[in-house]
Amino acid sequence: MLERLFGEEGPSVGAVATGAVAGVVGVATVAYLRLFHTFGTVEKDSTQHGGHLVASVLKAHGVKFIFTLVGGHISPILVACEASDIRVVDTRHEVTAVFAADAVARMSGVPGVAAVTAGPGLTNTVTAVKNAQMAESPLVLLGGAAATLLKGRGSLQDIDQMSLFKPLCKFCATVTRVKDIVPTLRKAFAAAQSGVPGPVFVELPIDALYPYATVEKVTVPPKKEGQARTIGQRVIDAYLANYLNSLFADAFVPRPVTPLPVDVPIVSVSKVSQAAQLLRSAKRPVVLVGSQATLPPTPAGDVRAALEAMGIPCYLGGMSRGLLGRNGRLHVRQERRTTLREADVIVLAGTVADFRLDYGRSLGRKATIIAVNRDSKALHKNSDLFWKPHVACVGDVGTFVKDVAAELARLGYGGAPDEWLQKLRERNDAKESTNKVKADEPMKPGFLNPLKLHYQLEDVMADDSVLVADGGDFVGTAAYILRPRGPLGWLDPGAFGTLGVGGGFALGAKLCRPDADVWIIYGDGSLGYSVAEFDTFARHKLPVIALVGNDACWTQIAREQVPMFQSDVACALVHNDYHVVADGYGGKGLLLNSDTETKATLQEALEVSRGGMPVLVNAIIGTTNFREGSISV
Repeated sequence: MLERLFGEEGPSVGAVATGAVAGVVGVATVAYLRLFHTFGTVEKDSTQHGGHLVASVLKAHGVKFIFTLVGGHISPILVACEASDIRVVDTRHEVTAVFAADAVARMSGVPGVAAVTAGPGLTNTVTAVKNAQMAESPLVLLGGAAATLLKGRGSLQDIDQMSLFKPLCKFCATVTRVKDIVPTLRKAFAAAQSGVPGPVFVELPIDALYPYATVEKVTVPPKKEGQARTIGQRVIDAYLANYLNSLFADAFVPRPVTPLPVDVPIVSVSKVSQAAQLLRSAKRPVVLVGSQATLPPTPAGDVRAALEAMGIPCYLGGMSRGLLGRNGRLHVRQERRTTLREADVIVLAGTVADFRLDYGRSLGRKATIIAVNRDSKALHKNSDLFWKPHVACVGDVGTFVKDVAAELARLGYGGAPDEWLQKLRERNDAKESTNKVKADEPMKPGFLNPLKLHYQLEDVMADDSVLVADGGDFVGTAAYILRPRGPLGWLDPGAFGTLGVGGGFALGAKLCRPDADVWIIYGDGSLGYSVAEFDTFARHKLPVIALVGNDACWTQIAREQVPMFQSDVACALVHNDYHVVADGYGGKGLLLNSDTETKATLQEALEVSRGGMPVLVNAIIGTTNFREGSISV
């Protein structure tokens, strides 16, 4: 197998190098000059390898888990991580490994790490890496690669991986010498967390990961006893010796592995003061909190305390859902568009004026807008068309919120006027009442009302539950009804709207919060992407709960396509026995198709999960007009 990874069976790396070098004019001179280059110490008898160096950096950076789908290119990394007490979690698809790393980054504040093999192993991660880029999640992707000498020569799974990931990652690097592994990874971790967080990619060729003896064996052609060496062969021998010496020189000399400083942009004191003065004089202020509010260095609990101290009503989006608890006094959930039209001061705290705010058109034309974001481009998105920030701040959202709260306290600010808060609460409660009426609409026998199902789940969920959202219409309904219990209690893909995150996000969430109930809210369409990860949940003893809204349709698309084109082509699915699939993968499946059994079935799912087994509830749901007019493009 190693021969195939280092070089296809038959010719070795050395043989390929022979063909590459032989006949090149002046090669003897070049080899002669390079031979006398000072390489440093080469420990030829050492059993250490590049995987040990990778593991040492991960350990020093607080990494507790590495997600993977095994491949020969990366075996040394996985073996070394296991020996270093870094838990190796292998998934059934590489995209799940990266989604899981993304979830760990969001939940723990430590960059998530995934390692996948070369070629198709890496191409399988592209969607998850792009999702992490758009969600601003700091993760480190380690990718195997062909041996350095064989790049571009048709080696197994050899492609131009760097060109693939440079548009997706903040930092990309290829390691060409073993001694570069540690400094390269330290730079990668710092880059992932600095400025606007995001994914980074480090390519690790196979010859930089395996021990010297192994690489030498498959690199240097065996010398036949008694056979004379020609001048050309001696030149090739010298070239390959030079290559090995350069690759392994000073490879295992002790080097610092601790984290490099992380650059976190901070909003200036003057802009904090300006924002506080505007809020102090506002009659109808509102804060729109985005996912950036949950990023380090400010703990989510501190951001919550600051928002509560400010006393200004808030809408929470993305990872900030749950930031104010299940029934936060300042949390407004409904009628956001109306509120934004009436507000006189709007704070975009990490919220972007993209499609979710109708590109800025949702913001009141007469409102004074304070915007803060780590990304200057996101800060000003569409400000040339439909809105303008009056105070634009490039900086960390959590720190900004804390600083503004402190400045408002210094000014003696007592919060938004009571009549404004009362008006928003009354409007919010009225909308909630309307939704509950919809939840009482009857369905055909054997089908559940999806709104009522979510309300019943809301009653069953414990206070330390984590919700993972993966779907379209069913999840869109859940977002109006289910209430995350606290900070970092909600995971969704973010602005990219990616389907298929459920298995990986739940995997990462359960590892970070092992004592919490982790619920995946699946559409039946999105379930198909990661249902195989029930095998992963079962093997790794990670008892999550999946609630599948099975309406046998890609309903989010059908809502627009059918009335517009009078065709449901490609939208229709089947009421499959997904609960049986979960059984087959080592979990427990439950069928739910009776309204009278809903709470009992959800409670049974909780008990099964708490007993140590992953469980899937296959809920057969009907259709309502609750989300008519919702966007799908």
